[in-house]
Parts: sequence; C-alpha cells; structure tokens
Amino acid sequence: MNTKAIYATFLFAALSLCTLSARAETSVTPKPYSYGSQLDIKKVLSLKQEATTGCGIVDARMTYLDSHDKVQVMSYRTFADGCIGEN
Repeated sequence: MNTKAIYATFLFAALSLCTLSARAETSVTPKPYSYGSQLDIKKVLSLKQEATTGCGIVDARMTYLDSHDKVQVMSYRTFADGCIGEN
C-alpha cells in the first residue's frame, strides 16, 4: 500500500468522526437549562450562540458527552460576545 492511500484513509476517518458528531448534535433534542439542574457533563463538544453584533441576551446551546458517553444538547440564554468589555 502506498503512502497516499494511507494518508487518504486517515483523512477519511478523521472527516467521518467530525461529521458523526455534527449529525449527532442535530438528532438530539436540546434540553433547556434551568437553575438548579443536575448536570452530567463529561466532555464539552461544542458551544454555539446566535450571531449578533451588539450586546444583549442570546440563545445558546452546548453539545456534550455525559458520563455514559451519550451525546446531549442543552439550550440556555447568555450574554452575546458583543458584551465583552461592556459594563
């Protein structure tokens, strides 16, 4: 087997893992966060929030693995990135 075929195999495997996590995120219904929720977060996979240019409260979601390695999605409200440095 030549090196190009080996590199192509590894690249394909890496891209497959990336698309697998993206597909898992879209197939899981987000659970809304509420104060006092018991969180079971083993590893955070991604953090996303609404795009905005100003400062304000936006919807966000966190995709993570729980202690059973199951993909979970949690929705919550947070300050926009435009609020950094604002008082």
